[in-house]
Amino acid sequence: MAHARKTTHSRKTAARKSTRRAAPKRWSQRVTKESDALDLKQGVFKLTSAKKIAASLKRSAEHSARRKSGAYRSALSMLTFYINRAGKTLPQTQRTRLERAKVELKRAFGRE
Repeated sequence: MAHARKTTHSRKTAARKSTRRAAPKRWSQRVTKESDALDLKQGVFKLTSAKKIAASLKRSAEHSARRKSGAYRSALSMLTFYINRAGKTLPQTQRTRLERAKVELKRAFGRE
């Protein structure tokens, strides 16, 4: 009898998963666009230089009136959030660039 329950349960789970895929919710994309922490320049994470990414994040963090913590913390949080949410889909070259941007951000804020 327990075997029948497992089969039924897995069918329900499979049906639920396919329903979710039909209408994906891009909450992480909405966070980067409409975050209370920063008003990011469009395409900031796609810039070709780690220094440019850091400079743009710093500018956004310093000019934001809606952030709740310090400018450095807000900028670093947004960068880390983007890296973590992209996960395995983030190309290695871009991941390396974004990790270097963290170091550049520390330098920009004088926190080496």
